[in-house]
Amino acid sequence: MHNKEYRVFKKVLLHIALLIVVLISIFPFIWMLTGATNKSVDVTGGVLRFGKSLGENWTNLQSSANVFLVFLNSMKITLIYTFVSILICSMAGYGFEKYRSKGKNLVYSLFLFSMMIPFSAQMIPLFKMASKANMLDSHTAVILPTLAMPFLVFFFRQSFQSYPTELIEAARIDGANEFTIFFRLVMAPMKSTFAAGAIYAFMKQWNNYLWPLIVIQTNEKKTFTLLLSSLASAYYVDYGQLMLAIVLATIPIIIVFLTMQKQFVEGIVGSSK
Repeated sequence: MHNKEYRVFKKVLLHIALLIVVLISIFPFIWMLTGATNKSVDVTGGVLRFGKSLGENWTNLQSSANVFLVFLNSMKITLIYTFVSILICSMAGYGFEKYRSKGKNLVYSLFLFSMMIPFSAQMIPLFKMASKANMLDSHTAVILPTLAMPFLVFFFRQSFQSYPTELIEAARIDGANEFTIFFRLVMAPMKSTFAAGAIYAFMKQWNNYLWPLIVIQTNEKKTFTLLLSSLASAYYVDYGQLMLAIVLATIPIIIVFLTMQKQFVEGIVGSSK
């Protein structure tokens, strides 16, 4: 076999292998879409074709919970959390990287050390604090505890290392205050980094389950993850409406990622340099 034929053969094998990996990766999503249009017995039976029960599944889902209200609850919590978390973590990362202080590295190391503490060890203290502050069964209690994410602070600090300190010092000499420097001079050229951080924060909060399960106590305050859990843990699981609910829960993440995919890749690559 000649070298040219060998390269073509190798490329074909590579494409076949990639195609197989792609099919395996998207199979759960295809099963989810088809399951949303079929009855529960068809889903459990492994039917992989689109059915005619989408309307019935939607009616059953609406009768099980106020889907629109639950969706709004999750979207409200996630959007507020994403905006505030990105603001806090980016400013913290900027401060750790661009300000000089003797104890800065020690504080930063202790802050990163908190990533090693499992959330299961923090639940009881956080619950007691939320209870004493009269925040139980509120969206505020869901948002507050994890606003300052160590990973995002680390991510932003790594990204700010590539930003020229000379520009910041020149702006200070010209009389610009620190907030003007950060919001006008620093944020503008680092949109990709902020987009990557926003996607991470959005996905983390949208998929958050354990903490909302602990602090949310009424159906009016439920999030989508709690709705999915209640549907999946019922005495009789209607897999048709469950699949439809999963599709609805997946749509916001898909939209956010597809619309910000380019910025996400650029932000991740930029922070790793």
